[in-house]
Amino acid sequence: MASGRVGPHERARWPPRAGTMGGMQSLELLLDDETDASVRAEWSVLRDAGLPSQAGHTGTSNAPHVTLLVTEHLPTADDDLAAELAPMLPLRVRLGPVVAFPGRRLVLARLVLVDEPLLRMHAAALGASHASATPLTANGRWVPHVTLARGIPEEEAARALALRWAPDLEGAVTQVRRWDSTARETFAVATARRPS
Repeated sequence: MASGRVGPHERARWPPRAGTMGGMQSLELLLDDETDASVRAEWSVLRDAGLPSQAGHTGTSNAPHVTLLVTEHLPTADDDLAAELAPMLPLRVRLGPVVAFPGRRLVLARLVLVDEPLLRMHAAALGASHASATPLTANGRWVPHVTLARGIPEEEAARALALRWAPDLEGAVTQVRRWDSTARETFAVATARRPS
């Protein structure tokens, strides 16, 4: 198992050697290709309207995703996380209405409609990670969503919400990845098996 930057079907060694920890770690759910493309199209709608958009972030790690867990310390090895989470993939999801989360500058997002399989995935991630989740990803406070834009000025919120948005998007989660904020890299943890 190699360390460093990896492709979509590889894994990095985790946890790292002692003394290399720092920053935040998160587990994120990635969408199937069609749903990913639909969300990226919505990023473009915002950009073309002259509004902040995730389309403006051109890094290779920038992909539509649902944050499952954020923590300062993730002690569980990727292989052990995969053993718990991979059998739950693919996971059907429905992206619901576009909402604005409050703050000094607003976050525009698609809510993910909560059902039992999604809650089981969240509970499995919390349990298998043996991590202390940040409050907004803790059990009972987690609001699953896919971010469309960060930094929407309050005076632009109405215009952003009034754009022509598609109805609910039905798709699937096909991969769990880990984001390392210190290395600023992502690492594949679990991937849905392709039909044989």
